[in-house]
Amino acid sequence: MDFGLSEEQAAIGAMAARFASEQLAPHALEWDERKHFPVETLRQAAALGFAGIYVREEVGGSGLTRLDAAVIFEALATGCPTIAAYISIHNMCAWMIDAFGDEGQRQRFLPDLTSMATLASYCLTEPGAGSDASALRTRATRDGDHYVLDGQKQFISGAGVSGVYVVMARTGGEGPRGISALIVPGDAPGLSFGANERKMGWNAQPTRTVVFEGVRVPVANRLGAEGDGFRIAMAGLDGGRLNIAACSLGGAQAALDKTLVYLRDRHAFGQALAAFQALQFRVADMATELEVARTFLWRAASTLDAKSPDATKLCAMAKRFVTDAAFEVANRALQLHGGYGYLAEYGLEKIVRDLRVHQILEGTNEIMQVIIARSVLGARP
Repeated sequence: MDFGLSEEQAAIGAMAARFASEQLAPHALEWDERKHFPVETLRQAAALGFAGIYVREEVGGSGLTRLDAAVIFEALATGCPTIAAYISIHNMCAWMIDAFGDEGQRQRFLPDLTSMATLASYCLTEPGAGSDASALRTRATRDGDHYVLDGQKQFISGAGVSGVYVVMARTGGEGPRGISALIVPGDAPGLSFGANERKMGWNAQPTRTVVFEGVRVPVANRLGAEGDGFRIAMAGLDGGRLNIAACSLGGAQAALDKTLVYLRDRHAFGQALAAFQALQFRVADMATELEVARTFLWRAASTLDAKSPDATKLCAMAKRFVTDAAFEVANRALQLHGGYGYLAEYGLEKIVRDLRVHQILEGTNEIMQVIIARSVLGARP
């Protein structure tokens, strides 16, 4: 089993790392402070092929693998985890249309999504349905060749700026089999948005409630058959969980890299902090934990590429393990900076704030434990 990257994958990662260092890192603190969503910078990322990473090439995608994506998102997140995470969500939406849409839908929506001329948002969570996503209440009622959509979605990244919303709505009875997936244009009459949420982190991307009041959506905008929506949503989340884990890994690696510089430059009691064995041991543990996390993330991504029966379990494992490990590494990096780590200008506190939410979104890490346990123990009695 090869644990390394091919020359092509290494080159792709290096390209993403250059983009992160040149286009993201220099502006990340300002974007966070101003709550600025850098749409033009996103389109620069799209020009490098990062908006349709595993979308097929004939509609503008890059046709790459999930392992390639993990490498890309880790590299992007070294510049700004917030922006890398939004690009991940956009990719998830584009892939869902590519994988489950008909040819007409693919040709209508994907060229603009893969160039980021149009941005996309994923709409599953509701005010009363978070971890229990199958209990969602947003309803799409059939009216001839349209659905009439009513309800609310909450915590939606990109809301108000995106031009496409991939929405899970109830078209049938209770439970997951009553849910369908609809592509809703951002200019649809009856679609509105709440205020931009005030958040602990992720300030460089907007998060709003999305409100549907009598929104008419053509039946032609439904992905798959009626009742396929929950399955489609969960398939999207397998890859989304890998991507958010990769974003955590990149943020934590950036925090560790900052710490190495600080420990070499900062002196106390007549010597560099890097000379103290206690601090050396902490750094050794942090570097080891990130390498373990990276290795397992690549393993999980490879199973998703191979369509392995274990893919959903391993994606959940990777999401739980990597996001927890990365947050702890970033938090320890802040501690090793002492009081300077608490200052915004050093960038550590932003990384800690940004990575904290990765343990919650794309399914909380407690829900990842439920998924893993069910897989390991078998079906519920």
